[in-house]
Parts: sequence; C-alpha cells; structure tokens
Amino acid sequence: MKNSICVFIAFLTMIAVVAQPVQTPDLLWGDLFKEVQLKRVFKDNKTFVDAVPKYSREQILKDYQQQKLTDTFNLLSFVNNHFNVPVATSAKVEEGLPITAHIEQLWDVLQRKADVNKPNSSLLPLPESYIVPGGRFREVYYWDSYFTMLGLMESKRYGLVENILDNFKYLIDQYGHIPNGNRNYYLSRSQPPFFALMVDLLAQKKGPAIYKKYYSALEKEYAFWMQGEKDLKPGNAFRRVVKLDNGTVLNRYWDDKRAPREESYAEDVATFEKTKDSMTFTNLRAGAESGWDFSSRWFGDTAHLVTVQTTDIVPVDLNSLLYAYENILSKAAGVKKQSAKVNYYKARGEKRKAAIQKYCWNNKEQYYFDYNFKEKKTTNKYTAAGAMPLFANVATKTQAEGVQKNIREKLLKDGGIATTVYHTGQQWDAPNGWAPLQYIAVRGLLNYKYDQLANTIAERWMNVNEKVFATTGKLLEKYNVENTNLESGGGEYPTQDGFGWTNGVYLKFSALFKDHKNTAKPMKPF
Repeated sequence: MKNSICVFIAFLTMIAVVAQPVQTPDLLWGDLFKEVQLKRVFKDNKTFVDAVPKYSREQILKDYQQQKLTDTFNLLSFVNNHFNVPVATSAKVEEGLPITAHIEQLWDVLQRKADVNKPNSSLLPLPESYIVPGGRFREVYYWDSYFTMLGLMESKRYGLVENILDNFKYLIDQYGHIPNGNRNYYLSRSQPPFFALMVDLLAQKKGPAIYKKYYSALEKEYAFWMQGEKDLKPGNAFRRVVKLDNGTVLNRYWDDKRAPREESYAEDVATFEKTKDSMTFTNLRAGAESGWDFSSRWFGDTAHLVTVQTTDIVPVDLNSLLYAYENILSKAAGVKKQSAKVNYYKARGEKRKAAIQKYCWNNKEQYYFDYNFKEKKTTNKYTAAGAMPLFANVATKTQAEGVQKNIREKLLKDGGIATTVYHTGQQWDAPNGWAPLQYIAVRGLLNYKYDQLANTIAERWMNVNEKVFATTGKLLEKYNVENTNLESGGGEYPTQDGFGWTNGVYLKFSALFKDHKNTAKPMKPF
C-alpha cells in the first residue's frame, strides 16, 4: 500500500512537471481541431497544430460554431481566414556551390533567432538562436541537435552551439526535461538523451567551465529519466524506469499522454481503430520519443504497426546513452569538486553497463539487441541500434568484434548502413539509412579500432549524399542506402530536405576522413 501511495505521489509530481503554460491544440480548439485533422484539410496533420491564430480563441470558436452550420461553409477557407498557416522551411541557397559551401550557407537559412511569444501558438519560445532541421520541422528537435552540433563545431560556430545548449537548459529549468521539440504538443515526451554528450562536445573546445555551467541542468534531466525509480518494486515499470525481478534498473521510452499525437492525429486514430487498445497511443508516442518513429524494433510481429509495443522494450541504445550520461555526470561532478557524486554517478554507470551486458547482449548471435522485459528475452531484431554500445564504450573487445562482423554482413549497403534488415514500409527500417545512425556506427567502430569498416561506411554515406545533391541540389533527411538510385520512403510524410543532422554528419565525416574527395557540384534544384 505504501509503495502504491509513493508511486501515485510521483505521478502527481510528474503531472506538475509537465504542466503546460499553453493548452495543446487538441484542447485549445476542440471540435475544430478534430474536424480539421480527421478530414485531412491539410495533407500533413502537423500543419494545423503549427498554425498561429489571427484572432482570439473565443472569436475563432464563436465564428466556427456560427459558420459551420451554413450551406456555404468551407473548412479549408475558414482555417485560412482565421489562422496564419505555416509553410515548409525553405532550404534555398546560392546555386552551383560545392556541397560543403552549400552546407555553410544552409546554417544561416536554418537558423532561427530568439522567439517572440504569440498567443495560442503551439511554439514554446526559446531565449536564444537555434537551428531547425528543415522542411516541415520548423522548431528545434532534441536529438537532432547533437548531430547538427557536430557540423556546427566543424564550422566553428561555437557561439551557436552554446546558444542551443542554453535553450535546452532553459527548457529543463522550465519544464523539468527537454521535450521532443519546442512545441507544447511535444511536452509530454522527450527524445534520446544526448544533452550530456552535447555539453561534453562543447567542453572539449571551451574547457571544464562548460561542465559547471550546465551541471544543474544535467542533474535535473537525469532525474527526469529516473523518476519513480526509488519506490518502484522489482518486476514493475513506471514512466521511463524499468525495475527487473532482481532489482536491476534500466530504462525505456514513454509518453505521459494517452491520446493521439496532435501532429499525427488522423494516423493515430486510424491505428487505434484497428487495435481498440488505449495503450496503442502510449506506445505510438513512446516510439516518437525514441526518435525511431516508426520501426520494426517496436513491433510485436516485426512487420505491422498495429502490434506496436514500445513500452515493453528496454532499448539497448537508450541505456547505452544513459551509461554515457552517467559517466559525463561523474566527470562534471569532479569539475565541481563533488567527490561523493563522482563516485555515485560512476557506480550507477558501472551497474548499467553490467545490466546492458547481461540483458541486451546475445552471445549466440554475437550482437546487441533490445530486451523485452515482459517476455524476458532479447528481441533478436538486427538494427543499427546495436552499434550504440560501441559508441558509448560499453562493449568488450570480443563483443565489438561480433558487432562489427554483423554490421559488415547484415547492415552494410552501397550507401552506408541500413537502419534494420527488415522491409516494413516504415521509415526507420530498410532500405533507409539515417545520418545519426551512420555517425554512431562509425564513431563506435573507431572507438574499437575498426578503422577500415568505419571509413567504408562514412565514404559510402558521403557518396550517396553527394550523388543526390549533384542531381537535386538538396541534402535530405534520409536516404535509400540499398539502391542509391532510388529515393528513400516510408513514414507519415515525404522525405524532407534541409537537413540539419545530415549537414552536421557530412561535415564531421569530412573532417574525420580528410582524403574524401568533395567534388560534387549541384545542378539546379527542383
């Protein structure tokens, strides 16, 4: 009984933490929101939730109630008359530039100045400038920003990197965590916790004072990921914490709202109609928190979205990231001369490392997999997430040998590494490759001295970037790495161009592998 009360109190605390200063669009606009989204007034459900009202909420809803009953009512015209409807972020720069010069100009195109608060807008205003990914992504995104920062550092835009970190610190102080993006409809979830690695990245350039500056924010975000741990009984899970039967603590992805995602409302309602299970919404939202929205790794049957079970899974990449987080926290505590916390976070990291080895390593397959804590076994689905233990230095030399062999045999393709070995039609599956996964794999392989394979992946990835750029003038969100003559696909929206993390990883690879020939020049864009 005492444990239940403690968990309930923790739940109330969680509600307070994510209390939203502005109502989310579904609550703000009610029936108008549902009608716009379910009738697909806009091809992309994200369009309406990013729209900024021209008039007061009361006036718009009054007009809606009066006009919707008339014979001449047109929903699209109504929305256009009452809202400033956003357009995709343009990625247009000077034509004819080589790819690296194109990226340097793109930083300015994708940069946003400090935000101005607009009544009833979904945007969470940020106090400093930042980089948006591009296309439909008109706001900052959490895990994207780390890979974008890799390129910003190569471009010597250190001030902008620090601005982005300041924004994330602001979000942590304001809301208790870094949301998926700076929109109020993203507040109920986060994304892969790269904040500590971002701090570490800038500290390598600016020195240990950076650890001091962001130390309190690092501790607050870590507490967010571990919330509910203390009072959780073995064999249970609460929010993002899983406590296994023997008391081992690991983490999963979660979302605090059990409802369709506002930005993908019609899609989630359609999925729910097939499952009739309210946990479907939580599992879809948790998949969005993972950044892998969506992938066979979250599906019970590997193939179909309706079997999504994200919250049953302990992801190997999330826990490897948190191992890195704990080690960086230990390092930062040392800078702060807090010896007890140095040891505390170091010990936590060692426990997590042992748990990853025990529960995510499959000795027979010689690869790291996600762990289904409900079924008490690894999922045995081959994905690029299996490279994250190398990136975070979790693996032993023997394990790294198995991982590199599986990457070479199963994931390596003509354009880099595929996201998974499964063709499901989801965007985080084959044949697609993504910049962050290329970098994680390459950096992990370099950590364990598999330089040749790392170089091969990077070269093939840069080649497909350059090939598409030469014919389209664009840098894309994702690429088809199995057939570099075909476009990437899958997902809930078309492949976007811009593109923050692709730009960042390209510049970082160019610095790591200086012998690569940057010769491709673009034709005129579409």
